[in-house]
Amino acid sequence: MIIESRFHGPAGSGNGGWSAGIFAAVVDDRGPVEVTLRKPPPLETPLTAVDGTVRDPDGEVIAQVRRVDAVSAVVPPVDRSTAEAAARAYPGLVEHPFPGCYVCGPERPDGLRIFPGRLPDGRTAAPFRAPAEVVPATVWAALDCPGGWAVIAPGRPYVLGRMAAVVAALPRPGDECVVTGAMVGGEGRKAEVHSSLYGPDGALLGHARATWIALPPA
Repeated sequence: MIIESRFHGPAGSGNGGWSAGIFAAVVDDRGPVEVTLRKPPPLETPLTAVDGTVRDPDGEVIAQVRRVDAVSAVVPPVDRSTAEAAARAYPGLVEHPFPGCYVCGPERPDGLRIFPGRLPDGRTAAPFRAPAEVVPATVWAALDCPGGWAVIAPGRPYVLGRMAAVVAALPRPGDECVVTGAMVGGEGRKAEVHSSLYGPDGALLGHARATWIALPPA
């Protein structure tokens, strides 16, 4: 396994959702599978699956992967016009901890360009146009940042720590989808979030639950 550099999140490491989707293939990349990131996923580095773990060339554990019974974490959908309106108020357009993120970075014209804005009830929503090449990791990536932006605040960056997802179906290239996210709990530096991806016909394509970790102050 290799996380290509174009799939980065924070500078120098893989986007959490994309990386988790790649690592999930150790068990089943369509889930339900849970991936726990133990270290920032390195870029352009050969990684090996060993007994439910993903390890770097030095044998260090990058992630743990396990099958789970279910992922009960569906966030209700919104119509596309509502998602588009929310995206226009995406706070990451003004201040973003990782503006080069493959999924939600405004500086990435070649990224997924998912810009989750807040709805009045606290959920996030964003439109998502499926790229020309779609694989299960694309769905994992699309489910990642919309959950995070339900908790990210100015001066308070978070990163993905754990994600469990189900990929029910892949969007077709060019499909106009909608993704939603919500914070459902948390304690201390940890925030628990859910996210869901819907196809053009409103079908649920995938959903996830995740734990995001607030980074300590610089």
